[in-house]
Amino acid sequence: MRFLIVDDHPIMRVGVRQLILAEWPQAQIDEAASLAQALSLGQAQRPDAVVLDLSLPDASGTEGASRVLRALKAVPVLILSLNAESAYASRLLQMGVAGYLPKDRAGDDLVNALHRLLQGGRYVTAAMADHLLGLLDGRAPASLPHEQLSTQEHRVMLLIAAGKTPAEIADTMSLSVKTVGTYRARILEKAGWRNNTELTKYCLQHGLTV
Repeated sequence: MRFLIVDDHPIMRVGVRQLILAEWPQAQIDEAASLAQALSLGQAQRPDAVVLDLSLPDASGTEGASRVLRALKAVPVLILSLNAESAYASRLLQMGVAGYLPKDRAGDDLVNALHRLLQGGRYVTAAMADHLLGLLDGRAPASLPHEQLSTQEHRVMLLIAAGKTPAEIADTMSLSVKTVGTYRARILEKAGWRNNTELTKYCLQHGLTV
């Protein structure tokens, strides 16, 4: 069994490592402090599961998850994050991550979550499960502006909020600058924002930045 832990905080990596080894004493564990390091390690030694933090020095918001999912196809990814569940979990699950766990629940739930992923299942907390069921039966509150965006639009929004230029966004997402401009226009129209300042303010208010 091989795991890849991706987090730029050494203490957090140590904690996750200890939880994994307590359950799987013979596990092989690789650690990465950045997205670039994670992609290199993951492609060299393909893991059975990835534990990924959303806040990395070289990736903003859901961008890290998106790139890991593309690079390590079919490898289940468990997001372990300080960010509010309501802001990220639904979008990440739509993108293809196999599970989402707040860091303050790691001590209690990490092993159960990894067991679920290794068995081919998905994992969310009970609170998130209630939210998703609410979406299915109409009990959930009206969607927020960012929840109306497509996955690509959502990624562009987060990169704009992180202060990236159109050229930097184009390079990150392998798009043309013109296409980035088209996405930006759609985002502003759908959300009702007038400019990047309003977009960034909204993202800050809703915990959509890292």
